[in-house]
Amino acid sequence: MNLKKIVLAVALLGVIIGGIIVYNIYTAIFSPNTAFNNENAYVYIPTGAGFGEVKKQLTPLLKNINSFESVAKRKGYTKNVKAGKYSIEKGMNNNEIINTLRSRNLPVKVSFNNQENIGRLAGRIASQIEADSISLVKVMNDSVFLSENGLSEETKLSVYIPNSYEFFWNTPAVKFRERMLSEYQRFWNQERIEKALQLGLSPTEVITLASVVQKETAKVDERSRVAGVYLNRLRKNMLLQADPTVIYAIKKHTGNYDTIIKRVLYKDLELDSPYNTYKYAGLPPGPITMPDISSIDAVLNAEKHDYYYFVANVQEFGYHKFAKTLSQHNVNKQEYVHWINSQNIKR
Repeated sequence: MNLKKIVLAVALLGVIIGGIIVYNIYTAIFSPNTAFNNENAYVYIPTGAGFGEVKKQLTPLLKNINSFESVAKRKGYTKNVKAGKYSIEKGMNNNEIINTLRSRNLPVKVSFNNQENIGRLAGRIASQIEADSISLVKVMNDSVFLSENGLSEETKLSVYIPNSYEFFWNTPAVKFRERMLSEYQRFWNQERIEKALQLGLSPTEVITLASVVQKETAKVDERSRVAGVYLNRLRKNMLLQADPTVIYAIKKHTGNYDTIIKRVLYKDLELDSPYNTYKYAGLPPGPITMPDISSIDAVLNAEKHDYYYFVANVQEFGYHKFAKTLSQHNVNKQEYVHWINSQNIKR
């Protein structure tokens, strides 16, 4: 074999080897590498996680984790992992997966409603974002934050307006709190503030009254009428005498918020608590739950009427019978007491 043939053979071999290398590189980068059958799979990368955590989560999702790691190293991703929630779509190649993990952090819907204390709220939020309940409780109870925003131990729950919000999954606790404060300030626009002033109430007092309305009736279309009753009582300096405040006082006194009380007893009305509106005049010192927006707006747009009393309507469950006079109320109340006794409801 002469030199020319040798050179030609070596060149040909080089082309073949080069082609194989290029093919392997192309395959590693651009060939589909997902191993799941669903349309997509979600990956949650914790704050501070390294590439090892990413690799651990992706291993069951990919056909070839080694090719993914090889491409990740070439693209510099192994040293630049970002926390968040990411959607890996069926049929993605390694290049697309890495681009997704670099820049497509997905928001999540965070929703909460009607929690009775900060601990319950924190637990609800912690089930939806990365921040744990301990860190959430800590920032929500932070005395500096409360003081700077005119909040107290009794009113701190009022800053969290129940709704659905978009957050990044890796939102830290303090950022969640800051966003909720911003949403609270946005909620209390000029129109709502003016309506509160016309009632002689502050935003916090409106939310406190709304929390009582929330507990009194689950019927949204009845809330403005119930709110009107309590506002009438406040104007007349009457005791609110709201059973939900007594139930809350019992829960707070015992520390057991899982307590279920279907019937408030006369002995309960003697509990010495500022939340017991049978003993203490005016509004309770803070909300007894997180009221829905519908309850807040029901207070701000309360029905104008002459009712001062109401009791559960046993002919139309969920609604109430309203009365302008105590004598009429006592007739309605007797009907309710008769019914509740017939149901053998003791507590």
